[in-house]
Amino acid sequence: MAPKDMIDTQHITGMVLAGGRGSRMGGVDKGLQAFRGVPLALYTLLRLQQQVGSVMVNANRNLAAYEAFGVPVWPDAESDYAGPLSGFLTGLERCETPWLLTVPCDTPLFPADLARRLADAAEREQADIAMAAAPEAGPDGSVRVRPQPVFCLLRVELLESLVRFTQGGGRKIDAWTGQQRCVSVPFDAPGDDPGAFFNANTLAELHALETRA
Repeated sequence: MAPKDMIDTQHITGMVLAGGRGSRMGGVDKGLQAFRGVPLALYTLLRLQQQVGSVMVNANRNLAAYEAFGVPVWPDAESDYAGPLSGFLTGLERCETPWLLTVPCDTPLFPADLARRLADAAEREQADIAMAAAPEAGPDGSVRVRPQPVFCLLRVELLESLVRFTQGGGRKIDAWTGQQRCVSVPFDAPGDDPGAFFNANTLAELHALETRA
């Protein structure tokens, strides 16, 4: 059991975001592409399941294939695609715990202690959002710790705020999180995998990820 002043990870619902259009993968359903012998989204789900109390999937097509994972699957409630915020909105609407943790399906090697470290930071800073940040090369080749905005721990009370934001036409994650009490949580300590947040936008990148330890 977590100490009284800590967020218990059993009070976190994890959601795998698999509702994107896969446009950079030729329109295929990214979450159903094979990764180490199983669908990519299932690999991600199993990694997430070890860190939280319950899990679900956000998907917008091939729902039967995702339902075969054996967890709840929820499509976006809004037909007007709002990018990852659509998944956030769906997750907050369906979440039955105090916190929601979002993870994209295309980044299957994310840290095994992601939930714990985000929860600790949210508690320490009394934040409503804890967002991962990790080393990433910019256009000029320089490596800096940059936000990973789809790796977010969200307090469920944020639902009303997000509904207002998206109904007003808002689509950018950072524009919405910037309105909240948000803490950035760097994953750049000694021992952290610098490639833990690598994501696969193409089939070639997905195959390259498969060969990483």
